[in-house]
Amino acid sequence: MENDDIVWSIINKSFCSYKVNTKTQRFCRNEYNITGLCSRTSCPLANSQYATVREEDGNCFLYMKTVERSGFPRNMWEKVKLSKSLEKALRQINEYLVYWPGFVKQKCKQRLLKISQYLIRMRKLRLRRQKKLVPIQRKQDRRERRREEKALVAARLDSAIEKELLERLKRGTYGDIYNFPQVAFNKALEEEEEEDVDTQSNEYDDDEENDNELDEDLEKELEEESENEEIEYVEADSELEEELEDESDIEDAPKEAHGSNRSGNASDFLKKRKPRLEIEYEMENLATKDS
Repeated sequence: MENDDIVWSIINKSFCSYKVNTKTQRFCRNEYNITGLCSRTSCPLANSQYATVREEDGNCFLYMKTVERSGFPRNMWEKVKLSKSLEKALRQINEYLVYWPGFVKQKCKQRLLKISQYLIRMRKLRLRRQKKLVPIQRKQDRRERRREEKALVAARLDSAIEKELLERLKRGTYGDIYNFPQVAFNKALEEEEEEDVDTQSNEYDDDEENDNELDEDLEKELEEESENEEIEYVEADSELEEELEDESDIEDAPKEAHGSNRSGNASDFLKKRKPRLEIEYEMENLATKDS
């Protein structure tokens, strides 16, 4: 049979692996301690009937120890999962610890409240944006930088050697002496053809741009001419005026002559107005023709 007083007298006066002495008070490092203090009421080893609340992976559990299971250390603690709601969890503690001492019941409720509060703070901090501290590996960065520089230099050297060899092959320096891969030579020719095509397309684009600019300039000039168009009146020549007057007089002459002198003719009126023309005809004798 266990005697709690004997166990406490041994722990209190002699050595205990969970006890930590300080200048002011003593602490207990046992994971099942309800207060964290080394005292008679809160010691899990010196109390055969004991209860506490623990947190595991964000969930709270009620651990209960009874005298009936003291002979089986493997099954000494009974574990009950508490609800995440604080009200329901307090109700569960009251249900399971009905006939237990008031000190144990009160400390279990306080511990549950404390654990639920720091779980809420943990969730809030997890939802916030936090700066992640990443260690800087300077030696590794330096090593990678040197390797990149060396690889870049080697790539430039290889490309320069390849260009030089291709140029010599084009010039026919080697002739038929050496065997070289035809694939590289064909690749270089294709690249040159692509460059020529690009230059031609650029020239064509430039010509199109110039044509478009000329069309735009012509359109602007036509618009300016249409805007500046004004009707101008110019004096006619005197000779043209006289001809037009004569034609109008000729048309109006018969009417005026008929009105002024009915017995006269239109021909007399025209003779008065215009000078007389005489036409002479030369006729050859038929006798001369017969002879």
